[in-house]
Amino acid sequence: MGLIDLHCHLLPGVDDGSPSMATSLKLAQEAVNDGVSHCLLTPHHLNGHYVNHKADVIKATDEFQAALNEAAIPLTVFPGQEVRVSDRVLPAYDSGDLLYVDEGGKYLLLEMPSGGIPAFAKQLVFELTQRGVTPIIVHPERNAEILDNPERLAPFLEQGCLTQLTASSYMGTFGKKIEALTTRLIEAGQGTIFASDAHALARRDYELNEGLEKLAQEFSPQLAEHYKKNARRLINGEPVQMNWKPLKKKRRFWLF
Repeated sequence: MGLIDLHCHLLPGVDDGSPSMATSLKLAQEAVNDGVSHCLLTPHHLNGHYVNHKADVIKATDEFQAALNEAAIPLTVFPGQEVRVSDRVLPAYDSGDLLYVDEGGKYLLLEMPSGGIPAFAKQLVFELTQRGVTPIIVHPERNAEILDNPERLAPFLEQGCLTQLTASSYMGTFGKKIEALTTRLIEAGQGTIFASDAHALARRDYELNEGLEKLAQEFSPQLAEHYKKNARRLINGEPVQMNWKPLKKKRRFWLF
């Protein structure tokens, strides 16, 4: 088994990811070239722009798998969603319109709005955990509020949330500030997995393997392997725990 990518936008024409089947197949081949063998397809859901219902995502995933097979691209795909924090999440849960990382419904990819953290986010996390769902906060390093105040992530970790860091963030694709925060989160044990969050947009290519290689070099091969194993554990619905600590204070340099 190769790498498992638990967050990518490869389904054609459903959100801000791939616009066409041809692009999706190209992205799939790039994933395979990067060492990926399994992908969770995670179109946006309930984010104010896109609503991708469970049944529709399952149908589109089946069709995409058939196209992959026909194109002889050795990639196995599963249906998922990137669910935005909103007042529609619990009704969607109650109506069975959510897709999870695992078939058992234990792990849910949960996205904060890019500009900040809603006041009700902690209550939503509480409600989900009470229902036996563990939220995985996706790309926290790219949230504007967490980027400016990284300690804002810790309360969600205290509630039992896991995190998905984006490999491209760690590679510096989104700039030095995001790269630096990603590194600090890794150092403090506040990362659980890497994923690609691949889109058909510039600067959103596959860098998952490259990010893991950098992680092995900058931290340790054991940590990179731990991230890989966590991805397998999550998609299988197995227990995953974070041994995290508060972020180290950034040094201040004063000029006199």
